[in-house]
Amino acid sequence: MTADHRMRSDPIGRLLHVLCDVCAVIGGAVLIAMAAMTVVSVIGRTFFDSPILGDVELVQLGLAVCVATFLPYTQFRSANIIVDFFTTRASLRTQSWMDGLGCLLYAGMTALIAWRVYAGGLMARDNQEASMLMNLPLWIPYMLMVPGLLLCTVVGLYQAYKYWTTPAPAAVAPDATQEVAP
Repeated sequence: MTADHRMRSDPIGRLLHVLCDVCAVIGGAVLIAMAAMTVVSVIGRTFFDSPILGDVELVQLGLAVCVATFLPYTQFRSANIIVDFFTTRASLRTQSWMDGLGCLLYAGMTALIAWRVYAGGLMARDNQEASMLMNLPLWIPYMLMVPGLLLCTVVGLYQAYKYWTTPAPAAVAPDATQEVAP
């Protein structure tokens, strides 16, 4: 059983799976909108000497939201980069325990980031901070990042729980019909 399947084995895991997919689709829509806007702006700048005012600001703000919406999807699928050089020879139980610890630490970091992004959004709203060219309120992209970061935190906590409570899969013995490299 892969880590992804282990996480989808109960109603909570299935719900988190759907929420992560929805979050990633929202991020993808924002990314496509930014790409389309950039194309229109470049065409406008090149052929009509009329780019979209504040296109760079919109891309910067949109990318922050995209990153926050893609993180839960990546975490749920255990697709973040890991360095397992020192653990490849550890038992599956030890690997599972360490994976759970990594998920817990990841959840702690995303919770801290979510808290600070939320606090930054409140501060930006209270100070009426706005983007330079378009005068867009900066608290809006801050607050749009928070749900993705919180979902990522919940996913990390759930994964740590699953790694620590679900028995590690047994090692798969090589098939007798397969060639073994010398």
